[in-house]
Amino acid sequence: MIAIADKIIKRVRGKGRGWAFTPKDFLDLGARGSIDVALGRLVQHGHIRRLGRGLYDYPKINARLGALTPDIDLIAQAIATQGGDRIARSGAQAANRMGLSTQVPAKINFATSGRSRIKKVAGRTISLTRSRVPILDTTSPNANAVLQLLSHLGKAEINDDLIKKCAAGLAPHDLKALKKAQAAMPGWLSDAVFRICSSQHG
Repeated sequence: MIAIADKIIKRVRGKGRGWAFTPKDFLDLGARGSIDVALGRLVQHGHIRRLGRGLYDYPKINARLGALTPDIDLIAQAIATQGGDRIARSGAQAANRMGLSTQVPAKINFATSGRSRIKKVAGRTISLTRSRVPILDTTSPNANAVLQLLSHLGKAEINDDLIKKCAAGLAPHDLKALKKAQAAMPGWLSDAVFRICSSQHG
C-alpha cells in the first residue's frame, strides 16, 4: 500500500500543482481498491485534496492565502475522465475566448460527449451539455473551440469574416484533426471546416 501511495504522489507531483485527477488516472499502478485507500491516506496526510466523490487535486499554494481554488477547466477534465467522456468549452465561452464576443457567460458550461448533467465540485457548479458536434481529443482545444463556436452560432451566421477569424487561431495539427473528423459532422459544418482549411492555406 505504501508503495502504491509513493507511486501515486510521484505521478501527481510530476503533473505539477493545480492538477485535478481521479482514481482512474492510476489504474496502471494497482487494484482499484488499493488505489482508493492510498488516495485516502494521501488526503489524510495533506499531500492532496479531495474535491468531491472520486475527485482530487494537487492544489496550488499561495504563501498568504494557502491552498487556492482549483482551476475550473482542470476540474471539468477530471470529471470527463471519471465518466469516460470528452469535453470542450461551450460555444458561448469559445466565442468569448476567441474575441468574437464580449459577453462572459454567466454559467460555467462545457460540451460533453456523454450525457448532460450538472456537477457541484469545490463549491462550484459545472453544467455539462451533450454536444451536437464531434468533440476531438484533448490535444486540439482550439479545434474543439471552433467546432463548438460554429455549432453555437448556427449555419446562418457563417460568413467569410468568421471563417478567417477561426482559421487564424488554428495550428496545422488542429486543421488535421478537423479534417479527420469531417465525416462525423453535419454537412453544413463540414463545409465550414473545408472553408476554414482553405482560408488558412490561402
